[in-house]
Amino acid sequence: MMADRLHLQPRHRRMLESLLREHLPEVEVWAYGSRVTGLSHDGSDLDLVLRGPGLGKIPIGQLADFEEAVRESNIPFLVEARDWARLPERFHAEIEQNYVVVIAKADGGANALPWRDLPFSEAVLINPYVSLKRGNVYPHVDMALLTPGARSVKAVANREFRGGGSRFEPGDTLMARITPCLENGKTARFEPSDPYENGPAHGSTEFIVLRGQKPITDTGYVHYLAKSPEVRNFAIGQMTGTSGRQRVPPDCFDHLSVSIPPIAEQCAIAHILGALDDRIELNGRMNETLEAIARALFKSWFVDFEPVRAKMAWRGTGLADQIADLFPSTFDNEHNPHGWSRVSLAALADVNPESWSSSNVPEEVEYVDLANTKWGAIESTQRFRWQDAPSRARRILRPGDTIIGTVRPGNGSFAFIGNRGLTGSTGFAVLRPYQRRYRAFVYLAATAPENIERLTHLADGAAYPAVRPQVVGATQAVVADQALVDVFSDLASPVLDHIHSNKEQNRALAQIRDILLPKLISGEISIADAETAVGAVA
Repeated sequence: MMADRLHLQPRHRRMLESLLREHLPEVEVWAYGSRVTGLSHDGSDLDLVLRGPGLGKIPIGQLADFEEAVRESNIPFLVEARDWARLPERFHAEIEQNYVVVIAKADGGANALPWRDLPFSEAVLINPYVSLKRGNVYPHVDMALLTPGARSVKAVANREFRGGGSRFEPGDTLMARITPCLENGKTARFEPSDPYENGPAHGSTEFIVLRGQKPITDTGYVHYLAKSPEVRNFAIGQMTGTSGRQRVPPDCFDHLSVSIPPIAEQCAIAHILGALDDRIELNGRMNETLEAIARALFKSWFVDFEPVRAKMAWRGTGLADQIADLFPSTFDNEHNPHGWSRVSLAALADVNPESWSSSNVPEEVEYVDLANTKWGAIESTQRFRWQDAPSRARRILRPGDTIIGTVRPGNGSFAFIGNRGLTGSTGFAVLRPYQRRYRAFVYLAATAPENIERLTHLADGAAYPAVRPQVVGATQAVVADQALVDVFSDLASPVLDHIHSNKEQNRALAQIRDILLPKLISGEISIADAETAVGAVA
C-alpha cells in the first residue's frame, strides 16, 4: 500500500506515535511508498524511514525493541521500519521523492533535531515546473479571487491555457508579487474546487508559486513560512519598478536566509496553524449557508410572494398556521399582496445619518474601507489617530446599519454592521432603520443581487463609476404589515446575529494564528506550548 494513500485512524496514529516516543524519542519519522523498488516488502502496509540525530545510525537494539513493540500492539497493519543511515545510498533519492510524513513527531525537547539556516530559494521550490498543454482548458485563478488573510483560494472558472501566466498544483502557495496586493496579505494556498480533482491549474502572471522542496521542507509548512513577517517584509522591501506597479523579483529570495526546522516539526507547526484555519474556514462556510437561508426567506416572502400565491391556489404554504394567517390571499391592482405597500428604503431607514465633523471628531477611528469590504464581510479594519486618518473616514457606523459601496457597486462592497465604534468611508451609503424591526429587512432588500445589479447599471463616471447615496435610498421594496415584519425579524435577525458571532470568532482565531505564526516559524515557542494555547481556545 502506498504511504500517501494510507489514512491512519486517529487511535492508530496515537498508538504509533506513543511507541515512537517511548522507544525512539530522538528520531525524525518519514514514510515512503512501495515504489522504492527492491526495498519495500510486498506485505508491508506502512514503510517507515527513521532518521537519528545528526543522521547518525540508530542502535540496532533500540530499533528491534520498537519493531517488537509494534508487533505486540493492537495496530492492525504491518509496519516496516528502516534506519536512513543504514540504507544503501542508491535508495535515498527515490525515498526523498516518494516520502510523506505520517507522524509529526516534534516535541521540542532536549533530543529535538537541530534547525538549519538556508537560503529561501534552496529551502523552497519557487515557480516549480508544471506541465500544461497550450490550448487545453484548466482551472484558472485570478488575483481578485484571493482574500487577504485567507488560507485557501479556489478556481471559479476554467480557461484555455495560452502559454503565459503562473502554473501550479493543489497545495501550492500563490504569493502576490505586485503592490498593493502583497502588502494587503494576498497569499493563499490553491485548492481544487472539486476535492476529487488533483490536476494542475494556471493563473495571474502576478503570482509567485511556492512549494515544499523535498526532503528539506513540507509544502504545508511553506505556506505559513511565506506568510511569516520575515518572508513577507523581505519581499515587500525587494519590490522594484515604477510607483504603483512595483513587483517582487523572484530571484531576490536567493538573498534571504531562513531557519528551517526538521520535517516532522514543520508538519507539527503546519498542523497547529492549520487547525485554526480549519475553524475559520468552517465558520466561513457556515456563514455562507446562514446568509443563503436568510436571503431565501426574504425572497420567498417579499419578492416572489410564495405564501400568497400558495393561498391563492389553495395550496399549503409550508408555514405554521399562525404565520400563514398573516399573509393575504389576493393581489391588488399593482400586483402587490393586498394590503402591502411598495416603498423606498429611504422611508424605512435614514440615509447617511451621522458623520464626523470638526466639532465632534474622536481621538482615534477604526476605519472601514470599500476595498476591505466584500459581499457582506468586513475583511479588515485600520486604526488611525484622527489627524492621520484618510479624509474619506467620515461616516459614523452603528450596530444594525447597512453599508453599501456607491463606487463601483458591482464589486459587492456591502456589509451589515454588528460592532460599535466603526467609521466608514464616504464611499459608503449608510442605511440606518428608523425601527429595529426593519434591520434585517433593510439589509436583505438593499443588498439583494437584483438591487446590486440595478445599482451597477445606474453607476456613471468613466474612471470611478458611482451612484449617489440617494439612489441607494430609492431602492424599492414591498413591505407587509408590522405583525408579519416582526415575525420575519424574529426569524432573520438571529441568523444575522449568528453570522456576526462567527465573524467575531474568526477575527479572534486569526489574531491567535497571526501571533503564533512568527513565534513558531522562528522557534521562539515550542510545539507543546502552541498546542496548549490552541487547545485552550478550542
